[in-house]
Amino acid sequence: MKKSLNEIAAFLGGDVSGDGGVVIERIRGIEEAGEGDLTFLANPKYRKKLDTTAAGAIIVAPGTACPGKNLLIVADPYAALGRLLALFHPEEEEAAGISENACIEPEADVSPEAVVYPGVHISRGARIEKKVVLYPGVFIGRDAVVGEASLLYPNVAVYRRCLIGRRVVLHAGVVIGSDGFGFARPGRENIKIPQVGYVQIDDDCEIGANTTIDRGALGRTWIQRGVKIDNLVQIAHNVVIGEYSVIVAQVGISGSTQLGKGVVIGGQAGIVGHIRIGDHVMVAAQSGVHKDIPPGQTVAGTPHIPHRVWLKIGACLPKLPEMRETIAALQRRISALEETQKREPS
Repeated sequence: MKKSLNEIAAFLGGDVSGDGGVVIERIRGIEEAGEGDLTFLANPKYRKKLDTTAAGAIIVAPGTACPGKNLLIVADPYAALGRLLALFHPEEEEAAGISENACIEPEADVSPEAVVYPGVHISRGARIEKKVVLYPGVFIGRDAVVGEASLLYPNVAVYRRCLIGRRVVLHAGVVIGSDGFGFARPGRENIKIPQVGYVQIDDDCEIGANTTIDRGALGRTWIQRGVKIDNLVQIAHNVVIGEYSVIVAQVGISGSTQLGKGVVIGGQAGIVGHIRIGDHVMVAAQSGVHKDIPPGQTVAGTPHIPHRVWLKIGACLPKLPEMRETIAALQRRISALEETQKREPS
């Protein structure tokens, strides 16, 4: 694909500084880009690379100047990059069709406009809507629903009665609706509590590879609209994740915890069960969340504390050996002064 910088600016609603007629053929990283390439600057720490990049043009935020370079100025360079990548690298649309090597049980309702690859198993009572794509190895359980234009990559498993909304993406190895981890008398008899609920995933969610979302013990585990979940995340039974939240890789969320809207959880964080995390909370990577967090807070550490406090503690850690020696020296001086005071006549 070839487009002039002016054409790209019109597509994005941005402004050009420099030669708007320069022709763009590719989108590449700021270090690799050369003539005919468009790159971007979204993180200010890479500002110095503007001077050295050989890119034909650079997407930048307002207020960025670099004499001699062709700049495309937009409000959000990273979001603009996403739109351009979709323009320059459109997804190939799958041709509708149901493979004769798929196993579709009686009473399953599969739209003729769906794409069903060989090796897919669709159980009785399941409903697959139009423009759904099911890659090889996908399993759809009894009475489950997969909404319009959703995409299930190889070896995804959707257990019985689970509900997948429209335009949902489930990457390879995702498991939706596995049993919640519920046992009576744990460590003694481990009596299994049947998990009879389901998982509901609303429209426009994306779930990363090998993530698992457990069904509710009773009722639902609910992933609300627009949520994005990374690879290797574990979400336990009856968890609720609010709209447009972001969960990064290797997070574990225990049962019946509720996350508000727009919550961001950093990688490898662990969250205990039966707590509430308010709207727009941010949890730093590797944090341990042990109690409710009010809306709008940013926390870090294990157990979690306000992020600013955690930063101050972190700044002290390298100084601890020196501080320990200082305290020991002060203790010795105090002891010496006390001994001297004891020997002096009153």
